[in-house]
Amino acid sequence: MPRQIGDVILEVEDLHTYIFSRFGTVKAVDGVSFNLRQGEALGVVGESGSGKSMTALSLLQLLPRPAARIVKGAIRLEGEDLLKKSEQEMRQIRGRRISMILQDPQTSLNPVFTIGNQLTEAIEIQHPEDDGRSLVQRSIDGLKQVRVAAPERRVTDYPHQISGGMKQRVVGAIAISCEPKIIIADEPTTSLDVTIQAQYLRLLREIQEATNLALIFITHDFGIVAKMCDRVMVMYAGRAVESGPVREIFDHPSHPYTQALLRSVPSMNDDVERLYSIDGQPPALWDLPEGCRFAARCPHADDRCQREYPPQVTISSGHTASCWKAGSV
Repeated sequence: MPRQIGDVILEVEDLHTYIFSRFGTVKAVDGVSFNLRQGEALGVVGESGSGKSMTALSLLQLLPRPAARIVKGAIRLEGEDLLKKSEQEMRQIRGRRISMILQDPQTSLNPVFTIGNQLTEAIEIQHPEDDGRSLVQRSIDGLKQVRVAAPERRVTDYPHQISGGMKQRVVGAIAISCEPKIIIADEPTTSLDVTIQAQYLRLLREIQEATNLALIFITHDFGIVAKMCDRVMVMYAGRAVESGPVREIFDHPSHPYTQALLRSVPSMNDDVERLYSIDGQPPALWDLPEGCRFAARCPHADDRCQREYPPQVTISSGHTASCWKAGSV
């Protein structure tokens, strides 16, 4: 059954998440805005430290406290502002309405509890009326949904007894067990080999098509974006520098950083001695420049780029970029 892109289910407006440390104020997320529709897959890409995971953790209010906190902005889930919710209210939202597949299943699964224990704990939130036998059966059904072999046996296994690919499927089963409307997948294929990665991506796509849930896919890999996503948001130094439909971004990248990321993707057709890399390093988030944050690494930067941060420019329908020379480079 093909996915049906529905109404806007999540609105993030001018989100600022700062970390207050001994180095100063780390502007991990510094004015990010985006929408997500029911059934849509949004890819979030960028180098390490660009603010991708902190944006995701901000949506669920799972920030490392007390150092980190949201200082400005709005996060509206089906019209409800999550920043006005108490911790108790957020516990009712996490898992049930927004769920997250964490980056490393090796650390997100508890080593002293069985797979069944960890699945039933999540399922009991959605089905508190069920007895123990029913919860175990639902756990087995959840493992079947993510194509885990011999699920009746796996529910009694501990995390150290299963492979990395199997662990990733288990955390996926936990994420979907409460039938959320949005799943955030934070680089879920990082620790998987290429074959298992392809299987897992296919599985995520099948689950999304079957349930029509909305997906936020955080990754470094534009190849995964092309396979999985409808739209893409490119982040750099805490800000979204370009966003738009995947095909539009691939065909007409308008920000020099997006162009550089795409050039970094190896091509099977090109015979080159050395792969392309972006010179320099992202700026320190506690000492950000006044102008464009990519200016120091941009081959097209001029004095204005150094002095002033560029406004968001509309390139085409649904395609925006924050660059003084957007569309002309």
